[in-house]
Amino acid sequence: MSTYNFDYLDELEAEAIHILREVAGQFEKPALLFSGGKDSITLVRLAEKAFRPGKFPFPLVHIDTGHNFEETISYRDKMIERIGERLIIGSVQESIDQGKVIEQTGKNASRNALQTVTLLDTIAKHQFDACIGGARRDEEKARAKERIFSVRDEFGQWDPKRQRPELWNIYNGKIHKGENVRVFPISNWTELDVWNYIRREKIELPSIYFSHEREVITRNGQLMAASPFLNMDDEDVVFKKQVRFRTVGDMSCTAAVESEATLIDDIISEISESKISERGARLDDKVSEAAMEDRKKGGYF
Repeated sequence: MSTYNFDYLDELEAEAIHILREVAGQFEKPALLFSGGKDSITLVRLAEKAFRPGKFPFPLVHIDTGHNFEETISYRDKMIERIGERLIIGSVQESIDQGKVIEQTGKNASRNALQTVTLLDTIAKHQFDACIGGARRDEEKARAKERIFSVRDEFGQWDPKRQRPELWNIYNGKIHKGENVRVFPISNWTELDVWNYIRREKIELPSIYFSHEREVITRNGQLMAASPFLNMDDEDVVFKKQVRFRTVGDMSCTAAVESEATLIDDIISEISESKISERGARLDDKVSEAAMEDRKKGGYF
């Protein structure tokens, strides 16, 4: 009799595929939120394993701040062409032009928080009842409170006190009209798990995840990619540094880390020794002690 030898990555993969198939089975109009970061790229690979050779039972949705890294947008477009799936883009710039949000001003202005309105408008426009995302519990303490199926009310708001019990691998997708569910298939993964899976699956990533020389400035103790989106002034000194990015977001709030890691094995070694989480390089999480939870309560992913 043949035996199956599953390692922990096989178990995490099987759980995530099961969750994706549960979404397809329980919801009428799901969507997969795609940022161009390693976690959402991993979700795309998992969706391929869950549904190929058929088409995905959901479109990909990118909420575009207009202040993204060029490498991320280039990767997104090439990936969509390769997999042949539908991409819906929600534009923060359009939300600004329509007067739905007001662009922040000042030296630390960012469009990251403005994404919430654009996301909720996109959900309403397309009547999505479930949005799949790559958030993980190890990233941040507010995300650690999430269930895998996390219900949002008719205003897109998250109430941590309304979390449903999840027993074993049973997920309750029942919602009232107007509500939607945020689904986190890799909730139980760590940053290191994601990188080990990327190495195993030989998944291509945007080049900014690997060490490269870049023009940066120092702001709030962090290395930020020099960009007109940063509202730079005479106090900002531009210099070159060998850096990479552990997380991908709006250029105005995503910091780089000094690194010589040009290969995935180097990155895995670097993460294994790091005492700072990847969200430590996100300035938007440092606004207050409860910055992420406050944004989630307002409809942020």
